[in-house]
Amino acid sequence: MPTEDKVVLVVGATGQQGGAASAQLLDRGWQVRAFTRSAASAAARRLADAGAELVEGDMGDRAALESAMRGAHGVFSVQPAFVSPELTPDFSHEVEVRWGKNVADAAKAVGVGHLVYASAFNAERATGIPTLETKWAVEQHIREIGVPATMLRPVSFMENYLAMMPGQSVTDGELVSALRADVSQPLIATEDIGAFAALAFENPDEYIGEVLEIAGDSLTPPQIAAALARATGREFRHVEMPLEPLREQNPVLYRAYKVLNELDSDVVDVPALREIHPGLLTFESWLAKRR
Repeated sequence: MPTEDKVVLVVGATGQQGGAASAQLLDRGWQVRAFTRSAASAAARRLADAGAELVEGDMGDRAALESAMRGAHGVFSVQPAFVSPELTPDFSHEVEVRWGKNVADAAKAVGVGHLVYASAFNAERATGIPTLETKWAVEQHIREIGVPATMLRPVSFMENYLAMMPGQSVTDGELVSALRADVSQPLIATEDIGAFAALAFENPDEYIGEVLEIAGDSLTPPQIAAALARATGREFRHVEMPLEPLREQNPVLYRAYKVLNELDSDVVDVPALREIHPGLLTFESWLAKRR
């Protein structure tokens, strides 16, 4: 069956990863069915203008998921992640796991040939970080029910440096980070997550049953500040944020940064990834595209 005759349902299509997967698939000639809670949202309308078919539904609704999946060759699954009450209100880790399992169960029931699940780097490690443990719970469920699947494990998003997250912000000539100055942080652009998702769908024999840890760069906070300075023509300096204030402000992020400061995270084979995806962005090249 030619690619243009194949449909991929993108669940979470209006988010960063789902939007990137949709864009990459459309660019490569796939038919995209975008599953969204609101077809009237600006993000949904942009997808429709790009050629996606919009399907309204909720990841908590198993029947709606199964209906949307019928006739689809593959499913890209990504759920919102609980970061903090300020950034992700009315959401929880438990809801993320339930929705992720719901998507997998629906794919199994309908007989979808390929599920690509957006997990996270270090998901398999017993880190105690809830945002990773949720991904691991969904991964394990996918394996247990036996749906043909690929696990994508992206590292931290380059876009996070624009998000003003607690423990990480760029403002007034300063990069404030709870990461130690000597810790190299692996990074990936969300568009490259979409590219690897498309590669998996295009090459099911190579990727079904596989776990792919993906990054495009790895930099220390001072190196990130220097890249920001080169990109903007402004001076940026790294300011290391002490962890203790973050413990009270956001215990989840406190635990995450504590682990990041202790783990050996510079283990993704970026050169090997660039061989299969030559357009893989470095942080500097990602910044250049945003000018």
